[in-house]
Amino acid sequence: MNNKKIDLQRRQFLQFMGRSAGLGLAAQVFAVESFAKLNSNSNEKSKRTSAIVNKNESIIEEIKSLQATDVDDVLLAPGLTYQVVVSWKDDLNENLKFGFNNDYTAFIPLDEKKPSEGILWVNHESTPPRAVSGFDYKKGGKKTKEQALTEQENIGGSLVHIQEKNGRWQIVKNSKYNRRITGQTEIPFVSDLPIQGSMNAIGTLANCAGGVTPWKTILTCEENFQDYYGEVHFTKNEKGEWIRSHEWTKNDSSWSEHFDYPPEHYGWVVEVNPKTGDAKKLTSLGRFSHEGATCVRAKDGRVVVYMGDDAENQYIYKFISDHKDSLEKGTLYVAHIESGKWLPLTLENPKLKGQFKNMTELLIRTRDAAKMLGATEMDRPEDCEIDPQTNSILIALTMNKGKNRPHGSILKIEEKNKDFLSLDFKAETFLNGGKENGFICPDNLAFDSKGNLWFTNDISNKDLNMGSYAEFGNNSLFYVPMSGPQAGKVFRQMSSPKGAEFTGPSFSADGKTLFLSVQGPIGNWPKNGGPAPSVIAVKGDLIG
Repeated sequence: MNNKKIDLQRRQFLQFMGRSAGLGLAAQVFAVESFAKLNSNSNEKSKRTSAIVNKNESIIEEIKSLQATDVDDVLLAPGLTYQVVVSWKDDLNENLKFGFNNDYTAFIPLDEKKPSEGILWVNHESTPPRAVSGFDYKKGGKKTKEQALTEQENIGGSLVHIQEKNGRWQIVKNSKYNRRITGQTEIPFVSDLPIQGSMNAIGTLANCAGGVTPWKTILTCEENFQDYYGEVHFTKNEKGEWIRSHEWTKNDSSWSEHFDYPPEHYGWVVEVNPKTGDAKKLTSLGRFSHEGATCVRAKDGRVVVYMGDDAENQYIYKFISDHKDSLEKGTLYVAHIESGKWLPLTLENPKLKGQFKNMTELLIRTRDAAKMLGATEMDRPEDCEIDPQTNSILIALTMNKGKNRPHGSILKIEEKNKDFLSLDFKAETFLNGGKENGFICPDNLAFDSKGNLWFTNDISNKDLNMGSYAEFGNNSLFYVPMSGPQAGKVFRQMSSPKGAEFTGPSFSADGKTLFLSVQGPIGNWPKNGGPAPSVIAVKGDLIG
């Protein structure tokens, strides 16, 4: 590929992303690319290398891409290293242990002037009974209350005090900041009215991705809540009245056999103070399978939150707060992609008038309200992140087999005038999953301190290394330079162990460490004797 064509492609990508073509050239650093074309008859179809050179064309560094693999280990591209920071069952304090199937991570420094010490929040998304409590559905029988309690203890989230010493991160054991929020923790609702007769919920669960507010609290998101206490549905009777019915899913945890908690108590965004452990469920952000909640301050100081509902044919949402330092009140909107409009989910909306008794009911039934407005059905919208240089919003759309889109894509939303308060936007595909770009099923996104994009993917266990998915190998971590001659190219930087996926990428305060969860390993990683979901710290040439 000649240099003129590389430069043209780079400029086209930068223009598409709303970036200056001069970005990344301040130090007169240029690049040339050596790229093995994707070819179904070649073993090199996942191998990519870009050499960064200075103006005298002496090689400074290379960006190398791993090949797809099914090896049962954490594999890294040259220039990267990792260490295990914390694993399932690790002691945090006396009688306090790290939970299972960790997902979203966020690092909050205790002192902004000391980036090497802080509190690491980690979500715990699921508790497979066989691994966590020893209950085996295949053997039949009834799950005991003690087994249900064990599973509840391992879900929710962990607050872990960590510090870096001699280049390695370690837990500060017995710290007052080490805490657990679990499926048994009582958490109040921030709600105008009681939710199914109560202003408190017992526990948080199915905690997937999340976000950090401008005032440095954590937003942890309840995703597949229906697998624990079922779900409710509303249908109209002959009189036109909405009738509530309780339905159970095939993945029911059987917790309800011992604990009678209503489904409406779950499916919310939970705000957590990392220094105190205080938590509250924010009903203002709606109830659905929350994948994440990415916050940004608007020009008037109010906060805007972007969210995806991680289920096929569900929606993308945006919340605009009423106040500068609170998410307790505001307006929730849903995206209509075709018209480029954010549609308000309010009782005043003509299409919603008379459909709900009050705003609390509307928020409980967020999905129903979005459907009534004719919002655009999406391909499992997951994590949302904001490009720090352009204000564009990137949204991972994992896949939609029902609509014959099995590889997923990353969507770009650009608000009118780059104003987060705008109710008009443009939407375009940023990257398509598939052979051409070397990835499928994008999941979690993160921008580093230089404005480059990192993302993970999530091929389900039933598809992993099977059939048409086999050529994409294990779930991985990918890197996309957002400026320079390689802008827009996708580089596979890490491969996960057998059956696992990488989740929750986030950076330390100085940007020199990438924290990453390894969720759901089923082989021998991280050590012989059995798998253990863990958080790892990654360092290297491309990080910081």
